[in-house]
Amino acid sequence: MAQLIDHLAKLTGSRDRDLLDVTVVRAIDDVLHPTAVGIYRCVGEGSAQRWLSRARMEPGDSTVTADPLWTELTALPLLDDVPARRDCLRRAEVTTVGDGPQIINFPISTEREVVGVLQLETGAPLTAEERAMVGTVLRIYGNFHDLLDRSERDPLTGLLNRQTFDAAFTPRGAAPGTSDTPGGPAAAGRRAQAAESKVWLGVVDIDHFKRVNDTYGHLIGDEVLLLLSRLLRSSFRYQDRLYRFGGEEFVVVLDCMTSDQAALAFERLRANVERFAFPQVEHITISLGFAQTRAGETPSAAFSRADKALYHAKSHGRNQVAYFDGLVSAGLIVEAKLEGDVELF
Repeated sequence: MAQLIDHLAKLTGSRDRDLLDVTVVRAIDDVLHPTAVGIYRCVGEGSAQRWLSRARMEPGDSTVTADPLWTELTALPLLDDVPARRDCLRRAEVTTVGDGPQIINFPISTEREVVGVLQLETGAPLTAEERAMVGTVLRIYGNFHDLLDRSERDPLTGLLNRQTFDAAFTPRGAAPGTSDTPGGPAAAGRRAQAAESKVWLGVVDIDHFKRVNDTYGHLIGDEVLLLLSRLLRSSFRYQDRLYRFGGEEFVVVLDCMTSDQAALAFERLRANVERFAFPQVEHITISLGFAQTRAGETPSAAFSRADKALYHAKSHGRNQVAYFDGLVSAGLIVEAKLEGDVELF
């Protein structure tokens, strides 16, 4: 019991969501000694939904491992490939497979939704007391997850809020406290690609949003913001970071190799919004400016360049994507020199 309490103290002492998953897996492994234990989350949209391992320990592992965030979506198992785990996620209830050696899936729930599944592989069925213990740990996890959401996420859209923006500029990689899963040449290739990829920041603004509020009212305006946040989620990958900065302004931070790839991703969002039929409002458009982040700079410096590109897009017809460096190269805007966070002209 003392060992479990120690793990719970670590669980509630961290604000790192990846570390929460690692702590839960270690706690269950230390207390129950299962054959294997892991936390899995659903990523992707529609029929392309897949399983991403956020923390797991398997036979022979001395530490917790996880799927790297840069893993290609198509390399992950489909939701339907693990039906018992899928049913646990969708029904929010425990599912089991087998009577001797057994696989037990526990839903990980918050006050809003089921956010993942804890899967245990055991040599024998768990006792009632052991099942209750797992349930208690997951309830604590869910409650703490809700506390983090309230401090880190926008209450209307569920996207990250402005206060969490600086964290996007920390190094990308495996979850804290984990090691990469060995995977031979394919995994090594993914790691090399991630190391070579660049970070891009896009600022998104709804065109003529004040007109929406003035014409249809703020309730409809809030519905537009909520639906736009869903379009953001469906237009970008599970590892891209999405923020609502306030009002009708959103920020996207993503990894990719080239400006053309980044432009394609942002253009996909613009086109998806233009095609979407919003209730009552019917159609809106967005303008977007983006820039590449640079080593050693402050987050506000990258934001400032993307915001200048956004201003150019809005002042030259709206409903378009503008790339800061491309505008500079074309002589359409002039890049200011920065000293700290202060622009020097």
